[in-house]
Amino acid sequence: MENPQILIVEDEAVTRNTLKNVFEAEGYDVFEAANGVEMHSILAQNPIHLVIMDINLPGKNGLMLARELRENTDVALMFLTGRDNEVDKILGLEIGADDYITKPFNPRELTIRARNLLQRTMSEKEKSVKETEQVDCYRFNNWVLDVNSRSLINPEGDIIKLPRSEFRALLHFCENPGKIQTRDDLLKRMTGRELKPHDRTVDVTIRRIRKHFEDHPNTPEIIVTIHGEGYRFCGELE
Repeated sequence: MENPQILIVEDEAVTRNTLKNVFEAEGYDVFEAANGVEMHSILAQNPIHLVIMDINLPGKNGLMLARELRENTDVALMFLTGRDNEVDKILGLEIGADDYITKPFNPRELTIRARNLLQRTMSEKEKSVKETEQVDCYRFNNWVLDVNSRSLINPEGDIIKLPRSEFRALLHFCENPGKIQTRDDLLKRMTGRELKPHDRTVDVTIRRIRKHFEDHPNTPEIIVTIHGEGYRFCGELE
């Protein structure tokens, strides 16, 4: 596995320098950006594996920049921000962030969560060629999950580029049709993290996935809630 490269997008110089020192001490290559312009410039010139970004940034804020990232790349994304209200966290996860940590933060917890996220995402990229040789796509109820492009194709042929969390969850469902998947099972597949109390990452992701299908009234319920247990994929795989 190649040496991970991390990009810190933070406008406060002291915090940015602290994060740089924390991750360099762990052996990572660290890049710094104070705003979206610098972020895009660094991403265009370097193979970044993880972006750690604040929400409060000059110019375009972190939520806007995250949307741009998800439209153009599947780089791992973690929000590290002082905005700790539930709405911001849900928005961040809906956009496609892999994790959300609030300030003040514990450096040890931060590096562990970053390491786990990087191990999973980088390993998946290394295995992607073999995996896609085995299964290129899953077809169900006139929909197609394209594994190669990580996209969902609706019955009209429109391509929906899925954020990483949505793709991993839907792929896990397709690989295990009809089986009940607990929130813990899904979160491990999506982020590599253990489920903690009040963690709504899975529920937010399922809601986003369902929205794609709900826009097409002829599509039956694809992901069913099993109360007290989790979720089950009920699509009819071809």
